[in-house]
Formats: sequence, C-alpha cells, structure tokens
Amino acid sequence: MASNGIRKKTIKITLVGTTPIMFDRYSGNNQEQLEVMDKVYLDQEGTHLVLPSTNILSFLSATNTESAPSRVIGRGYKKVCKACQSFVVLKELDIPFTKQGKKIKREEAISDGSLNVHSAVARIMKGSLAVPNPKERPILSCPWELCFTIDFVETPELNEVLLKKLFDYGGIAIGLGTFRGVFGKFVIGEWE
Repeated sequence: MASNGIRKKTIKITLVGTTPIMFDRYSGNNQEQLEVMDKVYLDQEGTHLVLPSTNILSFLSATNTESAPSRVIGRGYKKVCKACQSFVVLKELDIPFTKQGKKIKREEAISDGSLNVHSAVARIMKGSLAVPNPKERPILSCPWELCFTIDFVETPELNEVLLKKLFDYGGIAIGLGTFRGVFGKFVIGEWE
C-alpha cells in the first residue's frame, strides 16, 4: 500500500492459449494491403511474434466491441471498463508469444506449420446486397503463451478478485487477437 492510501498491486500473469490466435495487423492506411504473413505483430527486431499490450487493454476496457467486462458483468460493465482503462497498466508494450517458455520466431513458426493461413469469406452488406469479402489472415496454433506484468490500483469498481475473474471467464468467452470469441481463447497459467 502506498503512503497516500492508494492500494497499488503488481501481478505477474501467464496466459495459455486454448485455441489458435488470429492476427490482422493494419498497414496504417486503407490503400496498402499487407501480405498474409505480414499481418502478424513482430518485435522491434522483426523476428519474434508479439501481441501489443493495447490488445489486452481492449480485452479489459472496450465499450464499443465485445470485452471481458461486457460479457462477464453485463449491466453496469462500462464502469468496470473505465476502471480497467484508468487503473490497469501493462509494463510491456509488446508481449512476446512463447512456446514452452521460448520466444516464437515468425520464420520458424511458418516452417514448422504452427503459423499458417486461415481463409474465409465474410458477407458485407452494401445497400441491400450481401457482397462477398474474402479474407486471409495468419493464425498461430496452440501451444502459445503470453507472460506479462500489470500494475493496478484497487478501486470500488475494480479489485484483484474481479480482475482475475475477467481474465478467467473472459479468456473462455472472448479471447485475444482478431475474431476473438472464436480465436485467441486462453486460460490463466500463472497469477502471482
């Protein structure tokens, strides 16, 4: 506890994937289309697969799309989303994907088949017509893990028990990455 009465906690978390995770990194503009395997997130060296911490923060705080609070809490979830956005800080900006504790290299994952292409056709409404929209995105097969550290401040809307519940149930219901809810599901492997 800090001297000013604020209850700040640090928690080390490991998430263990239970379904493949899908990527769809945005190029930065609508005119540039990325090659499928360039839609993954990589570390600064461009070697290892990472997940931006903003993806986890969105999992905890999004109010415009599915989030753990919206699914787990239901009515009144926006207060928890705001608390997560305000009082949860991830120490890492980019969180490396690991497999049995070893960082996953993109080229090795492509070679061994654990990083491959998922193809699907979505239907987008344009006026009264449903227009096919084919999409190809990379998916990383299980096993995968994410290890990171968070600092958070307990508030009336957010405590450690609730935060863990958001990861527990949100990992099953929502997941991480693109097309979450189908891809990117996980369980907690470590919480200390």
